[in-house]
Amino acid sequence: MGWLIRVVGALLLPALLWPPGALPQPEITLLERRDLTGAELGATGAFTHRLRLTVVNVEGSGWTRERAIEALREMAAILGQCEISIAGAEWLTLSAPPGYLDFSTPAARELARRYPVARPAIYLVRDTRSRPAFDAEAIGRGNSRTRPEIADTVWITAATRDAGIVLAHELAHVLMDSGEHSDEPGNLMGDQTAAGRKALSAVQCERLRETGSGNGLLRR
Repeated sequence: MGWLIRVVGALLLPALLWPPGALPQPEITLLERRDLTGAELGATGAFTHRLRLTVVNVEGSGWTRERAIEALREMAAILGQCEISIAGAEWLTLSAPPGYLDFSTPAARELARRYPVARPAIYLVRDTRSRPAFDAEAIGRGNSRTRPEIADTVWITAATRDAGIVLAHELAHVLMDSGEHSDEPGNLMGDQTAAGRKALSAVQCERLRETGSGNGLLRR
């Protein structure tokens, strides 16, 4: 019995020596960093506002860089109708514990706190633990008061169809800082995204530019 007590004590002692709340956490490490140019993301023509993104891919999410770039190019084409150019993006691949692979507010807040990145940021994740479940979620200023760590972010799952359209839709929510939807036929901001819904009205474009600029997310 004495040896058992000694073994258990030896196992517990390192944990007891750590201050409360300071137990070591599994590491989040950077595996890859790459700059994506505006040309790679399909930036063409004349624009009045520029957008630079951070794209965070959590290793094991099911996303590839090629698929993500394809979606970003379609997103860029959609936002281009509002004279917004994707000037470039910082691509980051992170190694993180399995609990960060699927979106949930607690996991997202912890990931953003432990590995802060420039905003606006798009996070490529495997799935979602939120209920009701959505393929993607946008967190702007207005809906982040209780979760400020993830303001100005979009989280999109690997199962998302029409990923470029979905990214444009969610990023528009962030840039406009609004959860409003439109019932106009063909409008990007319908309550359901679809392959044929890519249009943005002049009023929506103006709000994208003005609010996005006011919040420091767009540059002229």
